[in-house]
Amino acid sequence: MQKHILVVEDEPAIRDMLAYALRKGDFAPLLAGDAREAQVRIAERIPDLILLDWMLPGGSGLELARRWRRDALTRDIPIIMLTARGEENDRVSGLEAGVDDYVVKPFSTRELLARIRAVLRRSRDDDDDGSVKIGALAIDGAAHRVFATIDGTPQPIPMGPTEYRLLHYFMTHADRVQTRAQLLDQVWGGSVYVEERTVDVHIRRLRKTLEPHGLDAMVQTVRGAGYRFSGAT
Repeated sequence: MQKHILVVEDEPAIRDMLAYALRKGDFAPLLAGDAREAQVRIAERIPDLILLDWMLPGGSGLELARRWRRDALTRDIPIIMLTARGEENDRVSGLEAGVDDYVVKPFSTRELLARIRAVLRRSRDDDDDGSVKIGALAIDGAAHRVFATIDGTPQPIPMGPTEYRLLHYFMTHADRVQTRAQLLDQVWGGSVYVEERTVDVHIRRLRKTLEPHGLDAMVQTVRGAGYRFSGAT
């Protein structure tokens, strides 16, 4: 079955080029020129992945990504940011907004299609994940949800797909020190180039997500080595 990719890009020429490349890559493109039109497309059909331009009429793709990550309907949809801004601080801002990957313009359609397939493959792998529980924190693998048990009551913890994969890997490899390179290989996949700084960004986001439930200390920094997940905080 074809995967549906929502393209949110205000430049018609670029939007048409992306649509053509997606069709050639055996994907079904859904097209939107701004945030309002993107919401209409999502209401019509939930896409399997979103290609999101940084600069949009009347707002920023970053703010739109943040909004989608807060919405239960869209928070699990992988997002790849398309932008001409290639500085490290810009890439970090995109990752902190909740995007899963980042492609700098100009880019080849071959590279873009490879990144789309890699992100979709990582998301599909999540479907086979089992459930795991450590202390007050639990993952329901079948429902693809995370819970914190507070005073005997399970409370859902919304989080993006990358943080979910990162947490699942941590919890299934608890009390072991994981280097950044190991986390990149296991969570992002060795076939895609991602900077080690990306790991630190997502670790911060994971901790921020767990903090309101008092569980952020379970993700521990091991100086000079990497990170460790432990139920003994």
